[in-house]
Amino acid sequence: MTARIVVLRVAPADPPFRVVEIDGQVAGTARDLTDVVRIAYQAGLTHVDLDDPTVVRWVGGGKYTWSRGHAW
Repeated sequence: MTARIVVLRVAPADPPFRVVEIDGQVAGTARDLTDVVRIAYQAGLTHVDLDDPTVVRWVGGGKYTWSRGHAW
């Protein structure tokens, strides 16, 4: 089963962010875990288990990776 939410690697920006895709479409950018939950909620997903790999796939680092030092 493919995760509905994909959080891509940290973008080398100031401040750094991660692109969030839902069902293969870009849904927004996140700067922290709260943003991921907010984006999912706005897309109609009311319960998001950030630790469940069938729900969220973290690319280029886990849910605590939010800085450029972790990006590469």
